Amino acid sequence: MIVVYTSPGCASCRKVKAWLNQKQINYIEKNIFQIILDPKEIKYLLSRSENGFDDIISKRSKLFQQGKIDLDHMNTNELVDFIQQHPSVLKRPIIINEDNMQIGYDEEEIDAFVPKQLRTMARSVCNPNDCDRYATCHAKEGGNA
Repeated sequence: MIVVYTSPGCASCRKVKAWLNQKQINYIEKNIFQIILDPKEIKYLLSRSENGFDDIISKRSKLFQQGKIDLDHMNTNELVDFIQQHPSVLKRPIIINEDNMQIGYDEEEIDAFVPKQLRTMARSVCNPNDCDRYATCHAKEGGNA
């Protein structure tokens, strides 16, 4: 199942939800300002990110711009508590499922969230003789369409 962490007024969040709705892909939306994220959930996001908290925390948030936050001197539990108390520091949207994690809306990367069986079916019906877009799809798939 896909989980999308969002916030009100986030244009990228709206794009992700519109994309998922258009593709008729089920997802769970978690508005980070309406729920308190469970510490296990925050640690899971951390474990799935390539660069730890740098991937999921926005250094452009007001708290960081005020210069009062020093992540380098916090241990993991302190950081988890900090995120629970200040969810606005999270980058948004965060899209995650069993296989993929994406921070923000990336038009090219979001295709990874199309279920594998649909990607396989699309490849099986798309061939150079019957599909006007074959060259584009084939190139995008790295020649494995």
